Amino acid sequence: MLLEKKWLLSALLGLIIAKCEGAVQLAQTPPMGWMSWEIFRCEVDCKAHPTTCINEVLYRETADHLSLDGFLEAGYNQVSIDDCWEAFGDRTAGEKLQPNATRFPSGMAALGDYLHARGVRFGIYSDEGPSTCGGYPASKGHEGSDAVTFATWGVDYLKLDGCNNDRPGFVQGYAAMGAALQSCGRPITYSCSWPAYLGDDEMLKPFGAMIDAGCNLWRNWHDIDCNWNSLSSIIDHWGDFGAFLQRFAGPGHWHDMDMLLIGNGCISHDEERTQMAIWSISASPLIMGNDLRKISAESKAILLNPDAIAVSQDSLGQMGIRLPSFNSSSPTQVWARHLANGDVAVALYNKGSTAEAEISLSFSDVGLNGDVEVFDIWERKSLGKQQGSFKATVPLHGCAFLRLLSDRATVLV
Repeated sequence: MLLEKKWLLSALLGLIIAKCEGAVQLAQTPPMGWMSWEIFRCEVDCKAHPTTCINEVLYRETADHLSLDGFLEAGYNQVSIDDCWEAFGDRTAGEKLQPNATRFPSGMAALGDYLHARGVRFGIYSDEGPSTCGGYPASKGHEGSDAVTFATWGVDYLKLDGCNNDRPGFVQGYAAMGAALQSCGRPITYSCSWPAYLGDDEMLKPFGAMIDAGCNLWRNWHDIDCNWNSLSSIIDHWGDFGAFLQRFAGPGHWHDMDMLLIGNGCISHDEERTQMAIWSISASPLIMGNDLRKISAESKAILLNPDAIAVSQDSLGQMGIRLPSFNSSSPTQVWARHLANGDVAVALYNKGSTAEAEISLSFSDVGLNGDVEVFDIWERKSLGKQQGSFKATVPLHGCAFLRLLSDRATVLV
């Protein structure tokens, strides 16, 4: 009883802190969309790689697939350009950022118009340094003019990376861009990579300053690579620091675990379901890093699962965590998130080395008592009322994803 009360108190305190950090109007739920970096990286040779290079065709075709294949309707409402879109120029002479004219011949305003005509938001990338991670012109010292440029192009979302800068520069630069965005005349969601450059210890990172700087979300840690080891290490990291991170997450400011690998074929479908479940429970943005032109039906079904998305986008905005009785060495784990209507979303995660594992959940550990109706998110059906506890057989690296319905239970306080 003491354990679950401590966990509930921590969750409540985190929610109060998040709610008291000013009237943030953007990103009231974790952003959803698509970003090019994970698969397409910095491929700029369109002659050798005409279908996978960074050009306006890629982003237009992706917007078409968002609109036509059900992703936009499900909530994935944004296409984001990452690095390597820029033309080289002398920023010291006051030149504005411009796209590469060969790969973006129509210009950025035209690309924004194309996306908006399909109901898709326009995301773009820059860096709070003199150059981007890929060596292209960036925004340090030009925050005001760049914010105006982005606004004139119809940009809705800016990812500001942190290559080629340092800790004092982050404090000044991210705040400068935040202020510039707030005065540019257009609402632009602000994604800051600031904490990703501050090491491994999340408890030493100035999240309050990031909120004050206007950041709506931030990349905390390592870039995700397209393999299970990378994905599972990020899950471990969020598990280790979740109770601390929780107090800074909420409407208007979110911790970003990085892109969804789902649909790339580099992890199994069970592992894809685990990523979708843990990202949703952790209130991380759901930003796909795949090629929507060649995604499998099973991966598409995972991404479009409306009950999983409902957990991600829950209006309470409370980040879920790994329960404190587990750690990253635990072969099986329970993660949970409290939802606006009193329900609890739960992931029973099999990290271990056996082919499958039976994982049990005591309802009292997540603040519920009595008869609890269990809804299986992957199967999209009720498993009926359960008394006191529930157990599931979970495949290796897989995740049972459940919604515990509070109207059938007593909430413990």
